Amino acid sequence: MKTFVSAFAGLLAIALFSSSANAADLVLYTSQPNADAQATVDGFMAANPGIKVDWVRDGTPQIIAKLQAEMQAGAPVADVLLIADTVTLERLKEAGKLLAYKSPEAANYDASLYDTDGYYYSTKLITTGIVYNTAAAMKPASWQDLVKPEAKGLVAMPSPLASGAALIHAQTLAGVGSLGWDYYKHLADNGAIASGGNGAVLKSVASGEKAYGMIVDYMPIREKAKGAPLEFVFPKEGVSAVTEPVGILAGTQHADAARKFVDYVLSEKGQEGFLKLGYIPARNGTPLPEGFPSRHSIKILPLNAADALKNADQDLKTFSTYFKSK
Repeated sequence: MKTFVSAFAGLLAIALFSSSANAADLVLYTSQPNADAQATVDGFMAANPGIKVDWVRDGTPQIIAKLQAEMQAGAPVADVLLIADTVTLERLKEAGKLLAYKSPEAANYDASLYDTDGYYYSTKLITTGIVYNTAAAMKPASWQDLVKPEAKGLVAMPSPLASGAALIHAQTLAGVGSLGWDYYKHLADNGAIASGGNGAVLKSVASGEKAYGMIVDYMPIREKAKGAPLEFVFPKEGVSAVTEPVGILAGTQHADAARKFVDYVLSEKGQEGFLKLGYIPARNGTPLPEGFPSRHSIKILPLNAADALKNADQDLKTFSTYFKSK
């Protein structure tokens, strides 16, 4: 009975949101923080005053679960996605769930940052590094510093089960010869905690509950500028990166508006909006936000998207053998 009630409640929620979304010209599903999602939508609507946008925000795994539930119920809602990583968009492309669109704005991007068939486009570079509280005794410079005795019980990280960026990060570090999956075992043995998303890590380290954390770059850099007792480090081994790609759902009823949204977030104006929010824009020729080092000083670690997609389920299982993730 509980299962039936839960399923009915889920379908009812989909139906209620679908009814609301029908009043919009475009529905965006995104993993951006709430304030950033609103700023992105506001910028788009200012540039396209005839288009009304509704948006839903959650972690990338939760967004995908919601999409799957809607598709299974025959009631898809979203028109366009702006979520953490290209691996997730590649999975949707292979499943035939995305609509190809060759945006003219792609000419301003490195070819490695978008799908050659036009199914998705990277919008920014979001790296994961180390955040630490300025009161911490150790000032980390390497990923290996987090497994030292000085960091025992003092490290927080997002769970790959809750964050797409966290999964990409784990897969990236696991591919580094000097780290590998043994590094995550050492983290667990050293008392590191993996739970929730990046926001939980930020709160934990800023409050002093934990001294160190793995986190996406813009969060601590942004909060430091507001006076939070935080420092962000790009570790010497290098950092992982997600690119928050944008893609159009194949079942969209608002294809023209969706194409305009893709063009906007890739445009100079849209990229300036991401820069103002504190992100590294993906578009060539754009500056970096205040508080970031120069582009050439940030070492981005490689990740093969096809391999990451193929190995995702097993990698989640491997991670979960070390951490009771939530």
